[in-house]
Amino acid sequence: MNIVFRTDASQQIGSGHVMRCLTLAKELHSNCEKISFITREHKSNLNELIIDKGFDLTSMPLQNVLQNNLENYEKWLGVTQEIDAEETIKIVKNQKINWLIIDHYALDSIWEKKLRFYVENIMVIDDLANRTHDCDILLDQNLFNNMQERYKDKTPEKCIKLFGPQYAILGSDYYNFHKKIKARSLPIENILIFFSSLDLQNLTSMTLSVLEKIGATFKSIEVVISKKSPNYIEVLNKVSKLTGANIYSDVPTLATLIKKADLAIGAGGSTNWERLCLGLPTIVVTIADNQQISNQNLHQKGLIKLIGSADIVGIDDIASAVKEVIYCNNYDIWSKNCMQVCSGNGTSILSDFILKKHSELL
Repeated sequence: MNIVFRTDASQQIGSGHVMRCLTLAKELHSNCEKISFITREHKSNLNELIIDKGFDLTSMPLQNVLQNNLENYEKWLGVTQEIDAEETIKIVKNQKINWLIIDHYALDSIWEKKLRFYVENIMVIDDLANRTHDCDILLDQNLFNNMQERYKDKTPEKCIKLFGPQYAILGSDYYNFHKKIKARSLPIENILIFFSSLDLQNLTSMTLSVLEKIGATFKSIEVVISKKSPNYIEVLNKVSKLTGANIYSDVPTLATLIKKADLAIGAGGSTNWERLCLGLPTIVVTIADNQQISNQNLHQKGLIKLIGSADIVGIDDIASAVKEVIYCNNYDIWSKNCMQVCSGNGTSILSDFILKKHSELL
C-alpha cells in the first residue's frame, strides 16, 4: 500500500498537523510499501524531522509574491489551492496512490476534487468544520455534542465520519501509560509548562514569572520549548534561577513529562488530548483562533481551566488561575474525568480502519 500525506508546519500553522501525521504514519508503516509526505517550504517547517523519521519527502517552494493576494487560511498555504493542487498532481501523477491523507486547514473540496483522478482514496483530518470536503474518510478528534450537525452537508453521502477523542492520534506510549496511571491528587508538586515549540507569544516566560511571584514551592517545574524559539534564551535564564526547574528542547514525545506532572500550564490544540489521556489537569491559554471553540467546549465540560486567549491574558490571570487550582477541592475528580475522555489507542484504531477499508476495496 502506498500512502501520501499532504500537510505543513510553519510559525503560523504550528507543528501539530505534521506531528500527528507522523504519529499515524509510524503506526501504518509496517503495513505499507511506501509512505511519503508532501509539504511546502514554510519558515520553521519540520521537513528535516520528517526525513529523520525515515519518510520520503517532496517539498514545494514557497511563492512569497502571492502572499498579499491570499485570504484567511490560504495565507497558511502560501499559494492558492489551485496552484497547490497542480504542483501536488505533478508529484503524484505517475504513482499508484492508495491513500492521500490531508491535514491542512487551507485545503478543501476544491483541492480534493482536483486530486481525485490521481488517487484511490482520500482521508481528511479536520478540526474546524468550516468548509466542504470530497473525501472517503473524515476524522475530527474533537469533543462536541453536535458532531454530525457540524459536518452536515459538508461531505459526500458515502463518506465515513470518525468523530471524537476515541480516534485521537497519539503515540503508543500514551495508551501504555493510560492503562497504568492513577488520577492526580493534591498537593501539586510537579508542573509542566508547554505552550508550543516556538511560543511566539512568550507565554512560557510569563508563566515562569508567575511561579516565581506567587512563591509556591514545587518539586519540579518542567519547561518545554524549542531552541529555535526567539524567546529561548530568556526562558533559559529564568529556568536557571528557579529551584527545581528544568528545560527541554525538541523532545520526541511529551508523554513521560505529562505522566510525571501534577498540573500543566499550556496551550490548547492537539496537546489537549495528550494531557487528557493521562489525566493531567491543565490551565489553558488559547494561542490560535482555530483552538477557541474546542477549548471553550472543554472548559464548559470541566476538563480544562481556560483563562483566555494569548492576546489578553496577563501575569495576574495566570497567577489567579494557579492559586485557584492548587487549592481545588475536587482535583482527583477533575483528573479522573480527563482520563475517561481519551484512552490513547485512537491511532491504532484508525490505522486498522484504514487497512480494513483498503482490503475491502481490493
